[in-house]
Amino acid sequence: MTDSSIKFIATDMDGTLLNEQGLLDSAFFDLHQQLEQRGIIFAAASGRQYYSLRETFEPIRDRMIFIAENGTLVMQQDKELYSCTMEKAAINQIVNEARKIEGSYLVLCGKRSAYIETDDHQALEEIKKYYHRCEQVDDLLAVEDDFIKVAICHFGGTEANVYPVLKKQFGEEHQVVVSGQIWLDMMNIEASKGKAIEYLQKSLGFTYEQTMSFGDYFNDIEMLKASYYSYAVENAHEDVKAFARFDAPSNEQSGVMQVIRQLLDNSSSLCTA
Repeated sequence: MTDSSIKFIATDMDGTLLNEQGLLDSAFFDLHQQLEQRGIIFAAASGRQYYSLRETFEPIRDRMIFIAENGTLVMQQDKELYSCTMEKAAINQIVNEARKIEGSYLVLCGKRSAYIETDDHQALEEIKKYYHRCEQVDDLLAVEDDFIKVAICHFGGTEANVYPVLKKQFGEEHQVVVSGQIWLDMMNIEASKGKAIEYLQKSLGFTYEQTMSFGDYFNDIEMLKASYYSYAVENAHEDVKAFARFDAPSNEQSGVMQVIRQLLDNSSSLCTA
């Protein structure tokens, strides 16, 4: 494979491109410049809020695409390219049911801001990692915005404590996806990182075969399925690895950057099954 066969690269952030401290390697910015020189579009595809992603990539924020909030909002140069919203009635149902799960902390995600009710210190510390524009309110049900997602944090683990309850109640009408060990996202049934990439493939004129993506968790599965060159990092959830065609070193080994460097170097050892 040569670099000319790739036109678009999307990568998850936490557990994939970022290290275990949630930091981006500063060497990435030079790598991005090389991608630009080859005409390859780069996108950050994350469950994180757009405003959080924009800060992380501040030096190049106008030269890339942001697939934010697990594919519910796609932005470029501060302009919306695509969104997938939720009805207020559905939001109210989800909030009311999620509130009943002991130990859960809710983040109501709108296009303008994220909204929280809790004042728990541990929860606030966790939430602010991913939601840089966030308002504390008395009642989530009273908030007005264009809603794109409900995120739930549970320090005991969402796969065991939140997913079974909400999947059973809402799984036929909404996306219910475990996005990290302590996070779960609920979205429009049509929303995913994969759907966002399929939209970009059509609107920007690149193909499935020209798409490369990297992921580590369940919210990355649809993105991996939308990309021929799909990579799971070594530290990915074992169940997610089955959806990736290729593997990459772990996030602690800067696996995403290693693969991209091999791509740019036209290495014959780029793809390892």
